[in-house]
Amino acid sequence: MVRGVRIKDHWQEQRLFERRAIVAGVVIGLMTLALLVRLFILQVVRYDYYLELSQGNRVRIEPVPAARGMIFDRNGNLLATNQPAYQLELVREEVPDLEDTLARLVEIGLLEEDDLDEVRRTIRSRREFESVPIRLRLSEDDIARFAVRRFEFPGVDIRTRLARFYPNGELAVHALGYVGAISEQDLQRIDRAAYAGTTLIGKLGVESAYERELHGTNGFREVLVNAHGRPVEKQGALTPELRTKAPVAGQDLLLTLDLRVQRVAEEALGDRRGAVVAIDPRNGDVVALVSRPGFDPNLFGRGLTRAEFNALQNDPNRPLFNRALRGTYPSGSTIKPALALAGLVHGVVNPDAHRFCPGVYRLPGSSLAFREGRSGRHGPVDMRDAIARSCDVYFYDLAHQLEVDRISSFLAPLGFGSETGIDIGGERPGLLPSREWKRRAFKRREDQIWFPGETVNFGIGQGYFLVTPIQLAHYTAILANRGVAYRPRLVRALRDPVTGEVRQLAPQKSTEIKNVTPEQWQVVTEGMIGALRGRGTAAATAGRNMTYTIAGKTGTAQVFTVKRTESLDNQKTVPEHLRDHSWFIAFAPVEEPRIAVAVLVENGGFGSTGAAPIARKVMDTWLLEAAPDGDTPPPSFDGSASPLVTRVERE
Repeated sequence: MVRGVRIKDHWQEQRLFERRAIVAGVVIGLMTLALLVRLFILQVVRYDYYLELSQGNRVRIEPVPAARGMIFDRNGNLLATNQPAYQLELVREEVPDLEDTLARLVEIGLLEEDDLDEVRRTIRSRREFESVPIRLRLSEDDIARFAVRRFEFPGVDIRTRLARFYPNGELAVHALGYVGAISEQDLQRIDRAAYAGTTLIGKLGVESAYERELHGTNGFREVLVNAHGRPVEKQGALTPELRTKAPVAGQDLLLTLDLRVQRVAEEALGDRRGAVVAIDPRNGDVVALVSRPGFDPNLFGRGLTRAEFNALQNDPNRPLFNRALRGTYPSGSTIKPALALAGLVHGVVNPDAHRFCPGVYRLPGSSLAFREGRSGRHGPVDMRDAIARSCDVYFYDLAHQLEVDRISSFLAPLGFGSETGIDIGGERPGLLPSREWKRRAFKRREDQIWFPGETVNFGIGQGYFLVTPIQLAHYTAILANRGVAYRPRLVRALRDPVTGEVRQLAPQKSTEIKNVTPEQWQVVTEGMIGALRGRGTAAATAGRNMTYTIAGKTGTAQVFTVKRTESLDNQKTVPEHLRDHSWFIAFAPVEEPRIAVAVLVENGGFGSTGAAPIARKVMDTWLLEAAPDGDTPPPSFDGSASPLVTRVERE
């Protein structure tokens, strides 16, 4: 049987091929057309858009940080300025191996191994393309060491920045504060775009409270770069037009501080721990704000190593602690003028009536004895004598008659138990006790009871009652003003760096006590004048050779409780840190007060010998050395600055 043979159909194959070729040609044509359309869109329609993108690949925008505003005292003396400095910066996306790079920087001595953890946290808290400072204020040796090995550290470079400089070192450091490297916590509360290229931010004091005014507005500049990200002048024959925007410097601040008074106060306090606050009662201007010991703020501007910071933090004298605003202490006898006013207002005492001081006080119906201070018995005293000679027995009895709640309610408008509202942060409110406070403060029912003996102690500024030096200065200013209180302030004017316009900040009245009569104010003032005269507690120290009238009050605050069987005269036998704190408050001249002062010397003993002489030096400097009244800016702040100040500002 013969099988059929299939004969090849060439015509069929030809038609199939032609159809396929036509389809392929159409597809190719459509794709070519699409390509041409796309090229037309890219090259013609969206030319400007892609030109801008291509420019972005070869043009880098670099932020230009604004110069930080300068700070002056009330007389135009420079307190804080800026200086050019070199610092080491790192861009994470350009570093091949971060850990290896950091390790080799430690090897050549540009980083400390103990600081690496903090450096890593700082780097990781920033975006990968941001330049992060990892070492501030390089020395010439540091720069030379890095320069010869620069090729080994891609992504790491030396940049010139403006660094903060405090020409007076640690003088007024707790008022000024300092600037330090921007931390992770800072990044969570600031606008990163506004701080692009900025490495430092205010940390304490005026530098922190007025950060927004001092910071200024950053600018930018466009830089032509090659494929490796290095700046070049031009690429090929094309030199693009590069934009720049100049930064606007931060505003300059004119403080209320007087540099002369500040220096005298710090020198008078010396190496002792303590605080001095001097206020102009007419407007709340803080003339001096001292906390000792202090520290050099320039150390933070250049960058502290962990070892250096730990040394400051662990110093038993606590130089970083602002005693003027945050230190809380028993007020001692400085509270007695306020207690006398309370007794007069509530009508529980006749200021002219004499009471006998036998050197000991016993609560009615109790055998519990409260001893007079180290001065012993005073005999018969009226209110003026009791203030001038600081008679504890008189005020024990007065406090018992007033009772705790009336005392607390009277002291609150005088600024106790709350912040004064000074225009820098960190202030503590102290403690103003009452029956209600004790019920809230203690958990056990038996501890919540307020005892009469606690009121008696309250009467001489002991027990639970705690104050800060700024509170006592504010309270003294209220006594000087006879009830009118101004909010303490450290900044009184700002200057615009562009226009030179000076904007004065108006004083802010915080309260006015109206339930005290002029006669009652006068009785207390006369008692405080007596403290500087005759047998007054400060007559032999602060009261000597006065050329103006001073009203003052000494205070000696116990650090620990002395047993009733032990002698009160123990200041030479107990350890130094257990000795009494020394207080003195004063205002002058009495006829027209221009200064109110509070001085604390920790463990300084008697207020008359420890604190009073310091206050006298501060008042003499302010009142006798032609201090300006502060109504107008000094010449160096109103646009007619000296050439030196102008040059520093422009830098």
